[in-house]
Amino acid sequence: MRFTDRYGDHMPHQPADLDTVLGKAVTILRAFTVDDQVLPLAELVRRTGLPKATVHRVAGDLVTNRLLDRTPLGYRLSGGLFELGMRASVERSLLELAMPFLQDLYERTHETVHLGVREGHDVVYVAKIGGHRQAKSPSRPGGRMPVHCTAIGKILLAFSDPEVQQEVLSSPLQRRTPHTIVAPGLLERQLGAAVENGVAFEREESAPGLQCIAAPILTDGDRALAAISITGPVGRFRPEAYVTQVRAAAQGLSSLASRRRSLSS
Repeated sequence: MRFTDRYGDHMPHQPADLDTVLGKAVTILRAFTVDDQVLPLAELVRRTGLPKATVHRVAGDLVTNRLLDRTPLGYRLSGGLFELGMRASVERSLLELAMPFLQDLYERTHETVHLGVREGHDVVYVAKIGGHRQAKSPSRPGGRMPVHCTAIGKILLAFSDPEVQQEVLSSPLQRRTPHTIVAPGLLERQLGAAVENGVAFEREESAPGLQCIAAPILTDGDRALAAISITGPVGRFRPEAYVTQVRAAAQGLSSLASRRRSLSS
């Protein structure tokens, strides 16, 4: 069984072409999940479905090119991948613009603050700021979650093209907790309310014990470039109390991003 089949519930990528060296290399790199530190050769073979000799040879090439590190216990992702990721122009420039807004929002709320973008039917978290008192959250920079079960995902979806919305609404909606919205009609009504109010909410839909509010960073055409969210624990955190703060931060970042685009065009 290949990695893309075994772990395919949450893999947004099309399977790589295993007839090419590049396809084999990409398959090996994608075999690592966000929770993996080191994978033995045997586990890479199991997850990828590639022959052991092929995995050993291609992994060696990835080590030479600083995309993997070889350790006594197996292989781990290398810092070279991080360097390449930091060169991704859209996310890097967005993060540079957003960081002062995220830091200010954190100082005002002392709750966990996220910046995220949509990729397919997922949210990809670009940044996360939080202190020691925050509730445990499954999110992490570079990680992803389905759009339908997070506030940041809902607001991104609400301000996406209608075709994208219909793709998500017509696809099976994964239930992550007892509170996850899996009825397309209810999710569609929430998207409409998000457009009307400029914010979206999550109430223990991605993880038990967490609530969230998010607002969009909009382009001139009122499409969501990214979104900002505030997350806190049930009991202490009331998302409705932070509508003004999160909306103001998102609007400020939208205006700054728009001015930067105008100057560069």
